[in-house]
Amino acid sequence: MPLLEVNDLRVWFPVTGGLLRRRVGFIKAVDGVSFSVEAGQTVGLVGESGSGKTTVGRALLRLVNATSGSIRFEGQEITNMPERMFRPLRSRIQMIFQDPFGSLNPRMNCGEIIGEAIEIHFPALKPRARAEEVARLLELVGLKPAMASRYPHEFSGGQRQRIGIARALAVKPQFIVCDEPVSALDVSVQAQVVNLLQDLQEQFGFAYLFIAHDLAVVEHVSDHLLVMHQGKIVESAPAADIYANPTHAYTRSLLEAVPSLA
Repeated sequence: MPLLEVNDLRVWFPVTGGLLRRRVGFIKAVDGVSFSVEAGQTVGLVGESGSGKTTVGRALLRLVNATSGSIRFEGQEITNMPERMFRPLRSRIQMIFQDPFGSLNPRMNCGEIIGEAIEIHFPALKPRARAEEVARLLELVGLKPAMASRYPHEFSGGQRQRIGIARALAVKPQFIVCDEPVSALDVSVQAQVVNLLQDLQEQFGFAYLFIAHDLAVVEHVSDHLLVMHQGKIVESAPAADIYANPTHAYTRSLLEAVPSLA
């Protein structure tokens, strides 16, 4: 049984107009998307800006509501699950956000940001044990435990994204949505963060949905690749097959846009 199964997922946003702000139509951000993710697998979801890929990721975490369709996690239907029942599952489904600065509370230091997640999901843990766990997580993502007292503005973009990764790992997830986790970073830092994500996956065995607009970013991390265009999946195949022999014109156009050293 797959860890995650998505079947015919739709997320439509109403459009209103006129003096009475009546509904005049819908923006079909996600329109009939189906895929699955196995435990320990990385599925890449690629497409240009506005294709709906981030909305898919947010729908999986219930950050936006699905209009229709089915999302099953570990065999449980979570699409319309009451929040009180879904809350315990939130620790097993986490997200690494695109903006490593906007996703961190500027009024909290690094230790508080990571420690807050631990306190919410593991309230029985004593403060000293929580601080030790924060130190362990910082080391795990390549930061020094002494940095726990620093605030987000004191870190570089790559370091802030490492804090976001540590926060996601703090609750011991099984599935992580990586929403363009390196697109806001310098090219020199992107490879370091991608390599860190791969190393952590090998160590802990969790699954990724790796969202990106650049096929070059997901080439070496994805087992399976989904190509999304205008709210729909237009191509789905093992990553090696898509790079070797893309069948859809849109996929070919994305591959042609990848910079080459030749």
